[in-house]
Amino acid sequence: MSTWAVLLALLLPVAFASGCSDEKPVKVNLSKREDLVAPRMDEAITYAYLPQYSHTISYQRHRRLLEYLRKATDLPLRQIFPDTFEEHVKMVERGEIDISYSNPFVYVRLAKAGAHAFARVIEPSGEPYFQGQIIARTDNAAINSINDCRGKRWIAVDPNSAGGYLFPLGLFYDHGIKLSDFETVDFAPGPGGKQEKVVLAVHAGVYDIGTIRKGTLDVVKNKIDRGSIRVLAETRAYPGWVYAARKGLDPAVVDAIAKAMFALNVDTPEHRAILSAAGVKGIIPARDIDYDPVRELAEKLNLDR
Repeated sequence: MSTWAVLLALLLPVAFASGCSDEKPVKVNLSKREDLVAPRMDEAITYAYLPQYSHTISYQRHRRLLEYLRKATDLPLRQIFPDTFEEHVKMVERGEIDISYSNPFVYVRLAKAGAHAFARVIEPSGEPYFQGQIIARTDNAAINSINDCRGKRWIAVDPNSAGGYLFPLGLFYDHGIKLSDFETVDFAPGPGGKQEKVVLAVHAGVYDIGTIRKGTLDVVKNKIDRGSIRVLAETRAYPGWVYAARKGLDPAVVDAIAKAMFALNVDTPEHRAILSAAGVKGIIPARDIDYDPVRELAEKLNLDR
């Protein structure tokens, strides 16, 4: 007898027995119903890092900080990942990002939509300021000064990138170099990872010069021969990256997150690991007025919007 025949022989009596049961049917009154509502989790407080680097690096840099903030505040914080600078801005404006960590140029835009600064970072330099850099291949003998950048191919991070575009644009402006003086000005393609892409494009010789935020070369040191890239010039220092709360976010939530951030101490081993992973040395209070120098640069470049 086949396997299927054996199974059928075993199942038929069971089916017959269940069909001939003496158990009486139960009547159900469908007019008496109660709506069941699934229990709701507390709505997450969203946290986003402006995507200057890949999503993987963004996650790695801020994972420990988010874990710390959840424990310290008992708030349901969740990191989300906009694909572009512009998407980050729009998500804050729509209330989809509660806590934004962005460069100062993007913050100035967010402030116009009602966001407010409450914290800023201390950079690895130990100062609450950062700079942009102009880079070129070390073996490019045609470029030895800023003035040599005229007529060259320039790749920048993003139109909203501070260190990777706008700060260097201001430096070029101060040297009498206009956008029209370059052979081409392009921006790194695709979502996230734009700082790395600038370095890699210059390294490959696709572009003559690139502009990045200071510190990016350390991030990509395992992807290139560091000696093949040189820093041609650095911009002046501007106020550092900023934490901003979207318009309408509960002040008690902002206060709790701010206090936890300010409690981080680089001299405490556990805190030092959190700060080091995030690429900063500390987090300090910030005010909107701190970013007036950025507004002045935007006005000088006719970028006020």
